Order: sequence, then structure tokens, then C-alpha cells
Amino acid sequence: MTAIRRTISAMSGDGVVAHNRRTYIAENVDPTRTHLNIEYCYTPIEDAYHQLFDEALAEFNAKQKRKDRCIDNYYEKIRTGKQEKTFYEVIFQVGNKDDMGAGGENAELAKTILDKFYHSFLERNPNLHVYSAHLHMDEATPHLHVDFIPFTTGSKRGLSTRVSLKQALADQGITGEGRSLTERDLWVQKEKEALAAVMLEHGIEWEQKGEHKEHLSVLEFKREKRKEELAELEQTIERVQKQLLVLSTPDTDGVDFFFRNDQTRQIVISMQFIPKSVAIVVNVFFHSANLRVSFICSSAEWL
Repeated sequence: MTAIRRTISAMSGDGVVAHNRRTYIAENVDPTRTHLNIEYCYTPIEDAYHQLFDEALAEFNAKQKRKDRCIDNYYEKIRTGKQEKTFYEVIFQVGNKDDMGAGGENAELAKTILDKFYHSFLERNPNLHVYSAHLHMDEATPHLHVDFIPFTTGSKRGLSTRVSLKQALADQGITGEGRSLTERDLWVQKEKEALAAVMLEHGIEWEQKGEHKEHLSVLEFKREKRKEELAELEQTIERVQKQLLVLSTPDTDGVDFFFRNDQTRQIVISMQFIPKSVAIVVNVFFHSANLRVSFICSSAEWL
């Protein structure tokens, strides 16, 4: 018997309340099926901010000696600032309109899967406060809107409880590796895997398209590349630590150096026999000792 296979989608949404709650009916909505939708929860985002942050905000303001450092409205501060978003929305979907369509024989199965996934989402993500969640059965394909505010507690700067996606995911054990592999990338992948596990309970395997597999392989390649670069840097640092001893004697191994003067404590190093990667680390080591370092390369390139 051939196993049923379906794709998984996890897309960023705009969190439009009127659309999610159906106070506005778009052209792609079938009103005759709207009664099949599920509203798991909804709290106006301003109220959600009061519930989450008012206590920490009061504590923060009470500690301020200058009135201009007090925060009147934390939601407005985040909304008008540039460091964090006020909320995030992710839309989860199993299959597409052709194989899991809302008007087809698999619509109820998709609904059952997404319903169970939503409840497990709450258990997996204690630092993502879900203030609005809706399962839609009146569009082409059943899908789930989850709107959440990421928060962290016990913060040493600003509010003790504050908005932060990066730290919220870190508190849940998910850390990224730079822009090429962010904590959000890793989190979305974990949520897809959780959804795939629910699908499997209902006899459906996750169909990973070619482009998805390619995307994963790129992420894995970048992760391995980071490990290689880190190992190479550690070896470079070890070599430099040994070569710093060599630098204590002038005209050794083609390295010329001297203090330009005692006041600026600047060192000039001829880089004829030292690779550029080592030069960078040498610079770091001397910088920690409050020394200014200039490198003269054989190519006349200044580092």
C-alpha cells in the first residue's frame, strides 16, 4: 500500500485581525463554510501587552531617578522602535488545495491534524505568548494562524520581562549561528518536524520537495562550514600564541618589529612571512594589551 504523502507550509503572516476573525470577508473566503472555523483565542494586542509586561514596567519605572527614562506605554515603545517587532504570525498548512482542499474528502483530516498541532504548539513554546489563533476552513486549503508575542524573563537590562524573539527562543534551547542560520530558521524547522509527527500519527508522511531538501542541505552545509572555520581559527590562535614568543626578538624569521615611540606604543610589523589570517589574530592579541599595530604586507596592502 502506497503511503499518503503531503507537503508542509509554515509562512509568515501579517496578523490582520479583521481577516483572521472574519469581521471582514475577503473574496477568497467561502461564507458557507465560515462556521467550520475555530477561534482558539483572541485578545487585543494592547491588552496582551498589559497582561505580560505591566508588572515589569512598574518595577522598571520605580527604579528610574530621571522621569524622562520612564516608559509610559511599553507596546507603543516597541511599535515605534526598531529593535523588536510587536508580534509574529506564522501560518501552518498541510498539503495544498488539490490534495487537502477545504471542500474535499481530506478537509476534516487536515482540521484534526492542525487542531492537535496547535495544542502541542502551546506546550512546546512557553516563551511565545499566543494572543490570537484561528483555524480557517473556509478558504481553499485548511490552515492555522498563530499570532504570538515572544518574551523573556529575568532580564538584567531594561524590563525584567521584555519582548525578544532571539532570547525567547534561546530560553527554549534554540540558538542560531548568525544571519545564515538564525534561531527563527531553526525554530520553524522544529515546528515543521512537530507537525510532521502529528501527520504521521494519522498515516501521512511529510513530502519534502526538491527545493526544500536543497534548502536544508544548504543550512547543514553552512553549519559544517562554521565548525570548520571555528576549528581553523582555534588552530590559528594556537600558532599565533607560539609566534608571539618569536616576536620578542627582532629580525627573527623575517619578522621586523619595533615600538615607534613609547607614547603611542605603536608596533610596526613586516608581514613578509606571516599569512593574513595570522595577522588579524596578532592584531587582536596586541589590541588586548592596548597596543596599536600596523602591518606592512609584501603586497603593500594595509590590514
